[in-house]
Amino acid sequence: MLTRTVAPLLLAVGACARGATTLDLSPIPVPAVVSTPEAIARARADSAQLPWTAADVEFMTGMIGHHAQAIAMSRLAPRNGASQSIRVLAARIINAQGDEIRLMRQWLGDRQLPVPEPDPRGMKHEMGGQSMMMLMPGMLTEAQMLELTAARGRDFDRLFLQYMIQHHQGAVGMVKTLFATDGAGQNQTVFKFASDVNVDQTTEIARMQRMLADLVLGSGK
Repeated sequence: MLTRTVAPLLLAVGACARGATTLDLSPIPVPAVVSTPEAIARARADSAQLPWTAADVEFMTGMIGHHAQAIAMSRLAPRNGASQSIRVLAARIINAQGDEIRLMRQWLGDRQLPVPEPDPRGMKHEMGGQSMMMLMPGMLTEAQMLELTAARGRDFDRLFLQYMIQHHQGAVGMVKTLFATDGAGQNQTVFKFASDVNVDQTTEIARMQRMLADLVLGSGK
């Protein structure tokens, strides 16, 4: 099972110590999933050859919200006065993870499974007749998102790197949990996607750690 924590169902919040701000946690807009009969047939053939498991579905479903939050974080960079290097990193995250969200949603749709909206608040979970949003590993809490939203300039750069490292480490942990689950991660698409997440985000963690060290040393803090 993937580790989760419950997050409140809030779309916006106000004020923090640094001044009034608005936290945008609305779903990331993406094209609707259209599964043709041919795509469904290919998915069935693929699944017959390399069956998917409940852990695969949970991984793909949870990673959609995980990626959505990374995109929401990255979209703050231009408006919050981020440095050019952070803006380039943020743009790369938006492009790469946006494409991966479309892949995950299509994979679920072609298998006629529920396809969640890319919600930065996490993954929807039904409990006791109520809907709650659940954070996946590494995802920022509402308070952390609000802190990042309020930060500007160098403070934003520092928090963005700290929190995106945390975020990426959570994604890498999700991959490890998937591959440690009996029978999971064997479907070709799931295996390739999870492997790419592991390699790409591990590489980005190392890059961001160097950027953060340079930033802290350069500021004398």
